Amino acid sequence: MLHMKERRRFIRHPICYPLEFEHASKKIRERTNTLNVSEGGLLFLSRHHLKKNEIIILKMPLQDKVFKVRAKVMHTAKDSENTNLFNIGVSFYRYSDAFKVKLVEQLYLIDEYRMLRSLQLGHELSMQKASEEWIKRYSKRFARLYW
Repeated sequence: MLHMKERRRFIRHPICYPLEFEHASKKIRERTNTLNVSEGGLLFLSRHHLKKNEIIILKMPLQDKVFKVRAKVMHTAKDSENTNLFNIGVSFYRYSDAFKVKLVEQLYLIDEYRMLRSLQLGHELSMQKASEEWIKRYSKRFARLYW
């Protein structure tokens, strides 16, 4: 059995949320979803092959806002399940970009929690109320997992 040395510095967390990316010089714009995220970067699927070290702009919609983050392509590989797609691994360009992604991720998790609690309670739970509950229950654990 062949073992490859792990090169990642950060733990990956599987999470799927909407993502759009742009590559200005290649005039590429594509909508996709994240596959996983870590403190240092994220992985997503693309129809386009991107080269290592290219800089792209990630756009993450959240309700009525769009968070923009610069990222550097670290690796590109054919997807094992769909050979028409590529797995694109990127690292965040700046610490502030990583912080934005962490914020978006937390908000997506809170919204998922809100939908689940609404089903459990049998009535719609507001985002504010869900945020308060989520922070009480999970914020310490979430902080340990990611930072």
